[in-house]
Amino acid sequence: MDVRRVGARIAAARRALEAAAGSLPLRATRITNGLALISLVLSSCDLLRLCSDRDRHLRFPLGGREFATVLCQLASVAYLLSLFGIPFAQPEPHASDGDDDEGGSPHRAARGAAAADALAPVHGGDEEIVAAVVSGALPSHHLESRLGDCRRAARLRREALRRMTGRGVEGLPFEGMDYQAILGQCCEMPVGYVQLPVGVAGPLLLDGRPYYVPLATTEGCLVASVNRGCRAIAASGGAASVLLRDAMSRAPAVKLPSAKRAAELKAFVEAPANFETLAANFNRSSRFGRLQGIQCALAGRNLYMRFSCSTGDAMGMNMVSKGVENVLGYLRNDFPDMDLVSLSGNYCSDKKPTAVNWIEGRGKSVVCEATIKGRVVHSVLKTTVQKLVELNIIKNLAGSAVAGALGGFNAHASNIVTALFIATGQDPAQNVESSQCITMLEAVNEGDDLHISVTMPSIEVGTIGGGTCLASQAACLNLLGVKGPNLDSPGANAKLLATIVAGSVLAGELSLLAALAAGQLVKSHMKYNRSSKDISMRKSTIYH
Repeated sequence: MDVRRVGARIAAARRALEAAAGSLPLRATRITNGLALISLVLSSCDLLRLCSDRDRHLRFPLGGREFATVLCQLASVAYLLSLFGIPFAQPEPHASDGDDDEGGSPHRAARGAAAADALAPVHGGDEEIVAAVVSGALPSHHLESRLGDCRRAARLRREALRRMTGRGVEGLPFEGMDYQAILGQCCEMPVGYVQLPVGVAGPLLLDGRPYYVPLATTEGCLVASVNRGCRAIAASGGAASVLLRDAMSRAPAVKLPSAKRAAELKAFVEAPANFETLAANFNRSSRFGRLQGIQCALAGRNLYMRFSCSTGDAMGMNMVSKGVENVLGYLRNDFPDMDLVSLSGNYCSDKKPTAVNWIEGRGKSVVCEATIKGRVVHSVLKTTVQKLVELNIIKNLAGSAVAGALGGFNAHASNIVTALFIATGQDPAQNVESSQCITMLEAVNEGDDLHISVTMPSIEVGTIGGGTCLASQAACLNLLGVKGPNLDSPGANAKLLATIVAGSVLAGELSLLAALAAGQLVKSHMKYNRSSKDISMRKSTIYH
């Protein structure tokens, strides 16, 4: 043991003794500490003398003197070691400068004391707690952990917010939400929830089965439009879907000393001979996460590694992130000079419209198609096949190209995706890439009928995790028959939900294009989206 380690231990022992002095009576503390130190020094000296005496051999069982010396040594050491735990139990950490090797730093002890204080229960009436939140003595985000009652925490936070801002939130509903269910999963520091009407379009006849599609929206005419599209599809024999790919992605950004070194890591990661080992490290993070491939991109000495994997019935962002961390840990064995800049380097790409998602796909890649009979185009959609085909070319294809669209070659796929995502507990922000869609229309059967398809390469959905645990969203998933995990075929529910999303987009595209071709868009919105009633002035007991 070197001198620095011995010095560190002595310093730690000194600080422990000083901290102990703050929790025991001063006189008693000094006496016990002094006796322990004297006993330790005397017993240590006696043991050293006995061991260095060549004429005296140590025999077992020990004699009276040897036994007493060893006993004093052990008792002194045990007493002094027990003092090391005292500073961490004090409500106020002892101030000291510098760190030591084994005794722990005072900064770390302070953080531990603060964490313990944050978890300590709060006792008192509602008025006292609200006042503490308003004054800043009790942080609002500690209410759940300190009170142990999520509903009460939300109610008191709501009142504290009213006092701090001078504005009430009477129109924001409070009753009817399971605040325990959202803790640590859906939302932090809740004060209520927002009401959104949910309409049902359908039946959507998809792959031979009817589905009633829940859509949460505040845009009048949307549900009616999708419903009309569903009626046209059903009257023509239904739609069919095919799932092309199922792979969630995460792309960390790492930096290496040189571009050459980054290229070496790229070659190592993409080498087929190394895939099995990398997959084994990735797959141990989850029962369902299975690595499918790694695609790399180089920018100077920065390397972006896009990991793709299946994720069962979960949307899978956390699952793939944990797997990526495992692989990065393994890669450091051969590339210790690799510096992780960010677990997400935007090459994934999450919640941004990107070419890599449009080309390679992310989540579920789905194509959905239907052939709409000519008579249905006339009777239900109120237009002609020729007008629809021409409109799609000029608007969705050429118009989007003129605008420089990236995956936006459609009429309003985002409308349906967002409404379905909110209703079923998906991440609404992932509507950005999930709505990437190209809508194709062409005349078939000698021009009499209309073939329509939507190709959506990046539908990111799950039936477990996130907002799917909430009662309202779980009810909508149950309506579609995809609630929770599929125990017989893991991943089947999430795949089915993705095809329903694509089928609903197909219905919405068909109906909106028909309205535009027939010149009915403004008329329809004036009918369904222009209410003269001011519902903001209404009051309901549900708000209180």
